[in-house]
Amino acid sequence: MDLKSHLQRAWETCWRFIVPLVVSTLVMLLVGIASLGVLAPVTAAGYTRSLLLALREGREPKPGDLFSEMRLFLPLLCFSILAAVVLFIGFSAFLIPGILATGALVFFCLYMLPIMIDQRLGLLEALKESYSMAMENIPEQVAVAAIFVVICALGSSVMLGVLLTQPFATLFLLSVYEQKLSGHGKSPARTG
Repeated sequence: MDLKSHLQRAWETCWRFIVPLVVSTLVMLLVGIASLGVLAPVTAAGYTRSLLLALREGREPKPGDLFSEMRLFLPLLCFSILAAVVLFIGFSAFLIPGILATGALVFFCLYMLPIMIDQRLGLLEALKESYSMAMENIPEQVAVAAIFVVICALGSSVMLGVLLTQPFATLFLLSVYEQKLSGHGKSPARTG
């Protein structure tokens, strides 16, 4: 896998739609904060869908897209609560179990959201498919996960940096997802 080409594709798409992406990212963050995190997972799903359409079809992202995947509200909320509990237990036990739990969630669940949106799969099926994609090539998956986490961390370390790095990281992930999807012999489902 040519990670450089995925980074370049994400960068070009990001700059092509920079203003709508910054606005959508800001709205997603504000909705997540205002709802005390309750709407964060489902707006992240809508955000992912919007960026997938921007990457595939050149469609401009819109803040209204954030609410396009409300059908996933309950499964994503339950998954988020379960993940938070696992991380809380991991970090409460000691730092190392918490880091391992975080790493496992990132490694195995990286493609879960795009799969749920794109392939219209339920939570458990999407988790299985994400796990399968992650295990295809472990060194490659480690590199993809590390790049995604580093980009997100860089944005979070600078005030308002997340407005630029979150769309870039998500577009990078979606570009990799599309290549993995074609490697599985699957075609994209209805996203529009």
